[in-house]
Amino acid sequence: MRIAVIGAGALGGTFATLLSTAGHDVTVTARGAGLAAIRERGIRLEGGFGTAAARPTALERLVETPDLALVCTKAQDAEAAIRDNAAVLDGAAVIVIQNGLDGIDTARRLLPGSDCFGALSIIAANYTEPGLVTVTTAAPTYLGRGTGPADAATRHWQEVLAGAVPCRTIDNFVGAQWTKLVVNMLNALPAITGLSVQSVIAHRGLRRVMTLSMREAVRVGMRRGIRFGAMQALDDVRLRLFSLLPAWAGQVLPLRMRARMGTVPNLGSTLQSVTRGQRTEIDFLNGAVVREAAVAGIPAPVNSRLTILVHEVEQRGSFLGPAEVLAWFSRSR
Repeated sequence: MRIAVIGAGALGGTFATLLSTAGHDVTVTARGAGLAAIRERGIRLEGGFGTAAARPTALERLVETPDLALVCTKAQDAEAAIRDNAAVLDGAAVIVIQNGLDGIDTARRLLPGSDCFGALSIIAANYTEPGLVTVTTAAPTYLGRGTGPADAATRHWQEVLAGAVPCRTIDNFVGAQWTKLVVNMLNALPAITGLSVQSVIAHRGLRRVMTLSMREAVRVGMRRGIRFGAMQALDDVRLRLFSLLPAWAGQVLPLRMRARMGTVPNLGSTLQSVTRGQRTEIDFLNGAVVREAAVAGIPAPVNSRLTILVHEVEQRGSFLGPAEVLAWFSRSR
């Protein structure tokens, strides 16, 4: 099958390599050093899925319509990337694999002739260098769309992907996006401090802030009428119960997440963007909670502060120590 992967970073590089290894004809889009590295050496994959290498066709923009396209850019880059490729992409089946809540709607708006789906990937991968991806956590990807049960088209593309990478269909995809948004509250504090996700969770004070941001995200989703989807041992019942717990008791949630990550440092996608000097997708993570809270008519002070702090680190180019972060939260009460 002809498959295009738009954005060959950590996640896109993982999918491109595994799909190529499974026998598909894969084209990736990339720019700069990444494009040059893939053209010269291909993509190497290490870590959780084993060692693999692939030499996909690498282009700045697609030149022909694929059977299937995977949009694997950061959330803030998705619209521009889809626009750049829309002339040949419209009409192909499109799966948007990214964080946040807006990906499928963006694809549908820009590609009216395409059948569009969303995917939530729990894979943790580090973009070690151009052309090299290290998978720190091998995990499933969940495919779906809408609020109802998975349809026949979703099941078809799940079977295609599952031949290369662990993939499952998921009902109530919109609710699952919110569940993944809660999980993605893991990202902000590593980006602010420069610490791995495991190290942040091990720090008592930072873990409490992370717990508060997760609890706030759940409460905002509830006010927005969301029924949370089931994934990663989380579901609507568990998250609603979590929203009622005091902060000291709720910390069991990030602690359980850390236990599933293993010992290889998980840098988180937002920290990786900071270290590469790139704009982060924080406005589509914690910032999405803030926007949804405004629509619901309630405040979201923890996620608002975390969003501001990530932008501060982006601008100043240096991290904040845990004591500085906790002092900032103390001053902002």
